[in-house]
Amino acid sequence: MTVTKTAVYETLTESSAAALAVRLGLFSSKSTLTCREIGDGNLNLVFHVYDKEQQKGLIIKQAVPYAKVVGESWPLSLDRARIESSALIRQAEHVPHLVPRVYYSDTELAVTVLEDLSHLEIARKGLIAGNDYPNLSRDIGEFLGNTLFYSSDYALDPHIKERLVKQFENPDLCDITENLVFTDPFFDHETNDFEEELRDEAETIWADDELKREAAKLKNRFLTSAETLIHGDLHTGSIFAGEKETKVIDPEFAFFGPIGFDIGQFIANLLLNALAREDAERAPLYTHVETVWDTFSRTFSDAWKKDARSAYRNTHGSLEETLKKAFEDAAGFAGCEMIRRTIGLSHVADLDTIVPFARRISQKKLALAIGSRLIKKRADFRSPQDIINTFKELA
Repeated sequence: MTVTKTAVYETLTESSAAALAVRLGLFSSKSTLTCREIGDGNLNLVFHVYDKEQQKGLIIKQAVPYAKVVGESWPLSLDRARIESSALIRQAEHVPHLVPRVYYSDTELAVTVLEDLSHLEIARKGLIAGNDYPNLSRDIGEFLGNTLFYSSDYALDPHIKERLVKQFENPDLCDITENLVFTDPFFDHETNDFEEELRDEAETIWADDELKREAAKLKNRFLTSAETLIHGDLHTGSIFAGEKETKVIDPEFAFFGPIGFDIGQFIANLLLNALAREDAERAPLYTHVETVWDTFSRTFSDAWKKDARSAYRNTHGSLEETLKKAFEDAAGFAGCEMIRRTIGLSHVADLDTIVPFARRISQKKLALAIGSRLIKKRADFRSPQDIINTFKELA
């Protein structure tokens, strides 16, 4: 993987993205290439470059200096492209089979060239279509268990950890999470976005002092607990999946945060998909909630017993206490994510595509109720089954 600097930033087009791939030697100058812009996210341009004769493709991702979801009135640092490529490279040290390969990175052009994963499907789209991906939660649990342990204080020399924390300082994108996940949905803020039929429920949330206080505690955990290098945006739209393969993408929100955050975000998005299904179709989602935690905790524990620094490995109860706190945090973070994805900025298609409209509203009301319960009662949860039981009770 090559990292370079160009002379000046310029926004790529389909033609210039294809030309860049040739200039980098990733395709022959004689190749007949197709290139199309496929990005449907909120922050970046994404191009798929393909050589039909060689049946070879790649992805060129470029950060733009503002949030696409809002426009140029919301400027963002281009440094997130460096964060993303660096996070993928670090993750690949521990789970190379679960992240895309990085071919090239350019810090000035804010470009990352990645392995083509078009043979897979974005997990959110597949789950909405009714695909259950039997390996999804096991693979994500393995990803989380390894990446979260090996970038933590439990595994790293303190000097290395301190250097990595500085390397992954990510103030712009942390600010997005702080506002859109932990703050704005709990107040009558202009960024919130919801159907008028949800106004009573939204106003109930805004008036709930206990809920806002607990959400503020979770925000403080997010901002001050530099426990490990987290993905920072691990929802089902940041995962490519197939029947036998899973790849985690888009870690541009990566920074050193609490162990439970990624776990909570993933669980929340499983629950949001479950709300979009009929009762009889939810069992695979419940299994995923159980499996992701069970696999994470087993993988994390195995790594701890094998590679934890002696100060931790020889301290009785330290592992158990770490996992207990991670699970409590995960439940609370899941609750914040469910509320954010329902009445905040940036919804999920799982809920927004529910028909008829009346059912969409009823399921969104349930998402708000479940999210609120997870936040308020997170200290009572001890296992994934407790989360599932809460979901079933309210839904």
